[in-house]
Amino acid sequence: MSKYQSGADALNALNEESNGGGSNAEFSPFKSGTTYTVKVLGTSDLITFFSYGIYKQLNSFVAKNPSKKSAKGYPVDNLTAFDKAWKYHKDLSEDFSDKHGQEAGKYRAKQRFAMGFFDLDSGEPIIIDVSKPQAQAIHGSIKKYEKKIGKIAFELSKEGSGTNTTVSLTPVLDMDEDLTDKQRANFDKAPESFDMALFDGILFEKDEDEMIEALQSVGFDVSLIGLQPKKEADNSGDNDGVEAVEDGEISEDKLPF
Repeated sequence: MSKYQSGADALNALNEESNGGGSNAEFSPFKSGTTYTVKVLGTSDLITFFSYGIYKQLNSFVAKNPSKKSAKGYPVDNLTAFDKAWKYHKDLSEDFSDKHGQEAGKYRAKQRFAMGFFDLDSGEPIIIDVSKPQAQAIHGSIKKYEKKIGKIAFELSKEGSGTNTTVSLTPVLDMDEDLTDKQRANFDKAPESFDMALFDGILFEKDEDEMIEALQSVGFDVSLIGLQPKKEADNSGDNDGVEAVEDGEISEDKLPF
């Protein structure tokens, strides 16, 4: 857990301007068309992390030994195999839209946020995985209704596709009318705070050897970045972890630099 920012530190990362094994918890599905009725337990129930993944080729994962990032999220020290692949193509690129620019974007670490809520249908905590703009939209609503979060329920939704994908957290205006008996009962029995230990172990990690194998599996020649190829790399991609890009969504996370 110490490798990832949580609580207030994650909030600082969320609010920064940018240019450019523990528990058995898992991310709850949050594809377009999904709506959860939830209780917000606090204003800082989140962690931030940098993940790697290639849409339809390699599901998302985090580095077991993460690289040091600049304020803008670029790797500057202790580079992982994926960081080196990103840098290799970035240095050869003249424009992010050219071949090397597009290749660089495939290997770049993207900042993501895991956010926790209490689901009123299941009566259990849930954790969703979202991009920075999506997290900002959700947290904007939390801050707007901060003084009422212990008194009202919310609908957490994701709609649209591609560049039109949006997320929202909207208050339930009439809890007596709009909530079921089960949802109202779960609202009343919800814990006072979110168990931050649920974030431990939720992220799928790869060590350096596994990252080299992952690069080989998507056709990258690791000898170009001074690494020794692993024998019999699986070229079928990777089905572990969470989805690399949700619903084909395109955002600033897709840009290579």
